[in-house]
Order: sequence, then structure tokens, then C-alpha cells
Amino acid sequence: MSGLRLPGRLRALACVLALTAGALTTAGMSGTAMAAAAGPLAAAPEIGVQFNADGDAGQCGGTTGQQWAASPDWTQAIRFDTDNRAGGCQLAFGVYDPDGTLAGTSITYTFLPSTGGDAGQCGNYQGTYGMPIQTFRTFGQAVRVDTDNRSGWCDLTFTVSGRSDVGLDVQFYPDGDAGQCVNYLPQGQYRTAYAGNPVTVGIDTDGRSGGCQFLLRIRRF
Repeated sequence: MSGLRLPGRLRALACVLALTAGALTTAGMSGTAMAAAAGPLAAAPEIGVQFNADGDAGQCGGTTGQQWAASPDWTQAIRFDTDNRAGGCQLAFGVYDPDGTLAGTSITYTFLPSTGGDAGQCGNYQGTYGMPIQTFRTFGQAVRVDTDNRSGWCDLTFTVSGRSDVGLDVQFYPDGDAGQCVNYLPQGQYRTAYAGNPVTVGIDTDGRSGGCQFLLRIRRF
């Protein structure tokens, strides 16, 4: 068999096949080596919202309970529609950052009555709270929305600091009487809180028609 000589065309074909197989093997090895060198991709950070009724549940609509949205996705909408019915809505926030992608970032949320407004609409936990950025899912201090036909409203302000490449996007829009949603933008538009640029929305829902829809998204620029 070793003395058998292939015709010219067969010898050429065999050579081409051998070269192709070698190229594929080399490419496969290179791709594997590159993937190993790059390592696994970092897990995307997630923004969390906790939203629960403590009275008439019809005042706290949309996605209730706990939810988490991985960057760059939006959370599902929650809906404020508090009025003179019993109870209000408990609201808290957190960030899940398992791989430290947001290291050095600080995010706070401030919940205060509007100037001259009736503070009773904004619960007992008024002030500024850190939005925890942790390697496990957890939430900061809950605030309480209980606006109705009393004077004024509750301002919710988000502040980002520590890094210039991290933003918190805020959608806030009415699905009825727009006067209930202070500083709103049309559905699909948003404001971004980033270092040096806080974002405030005002919740003033009462007996007027409709309520206010609210969504968040965290991302790096």
C-alpha cells in the first residue's frame, strides 16, 4: 500500500482537504484560547422595586411585591392611585450587583412632602435613604405613599454619585388626570439621574381620574 501512487487530481484533492482540516483545528483552538483568556462576562446589575399595599390594594397597581430588572431592561410599571380609601402604598428600592460592576457608585432616594404640603400624606419615614448596592438582593428603607385630597404632594428624588458612567432612568407618566403626576413626561420618555443631576417626581394622586405609572432602569453610559 505504501508504494501506491494516487493520480495527480486525487493527490491535489487530498492536499486541499488536509490543509482545510488543519485550518479548522487551528481556528477552533484559537477561539477556545481567546474565550479562556477573556474569562466569563460579568453579570448585569439589577434594579429592584418593592411595592406593597397596606390597606385598600386598589390604590397600589401594576406589578406589586418584589421585582428585579437586569440592566439595561426596565422594571415593570407600578401604579400610584392613592386617594381617600384606607391605607397607602409601601415603596422601597435596591440594586443587586453580584460582580461589583457598579463599585464606587452611591444611589439615594429622598421622600419628602412638597413645600407647604400636608406631610401626613408621605408616611412616617420621610428623609433620605441609601439604595443598597449589594451582592445579594435586598431593599432600603420603605417609604409610604398615601396622597389624597389634602394639600400638596410627596416628592421622590433619586441621586447618583461616586461615578460618572452610571445612570438611573426614571419613567413617570399619567394614565388619567395629568395634574396628579408632578414633573411627568409622556409615556416612553424618561429623565436620567446621574452624578450632579438628581431627578424628582411628585406623587399627588387623589380622587381625580387615573393614576401615575412609574418605571426604573439602571445602566452604564
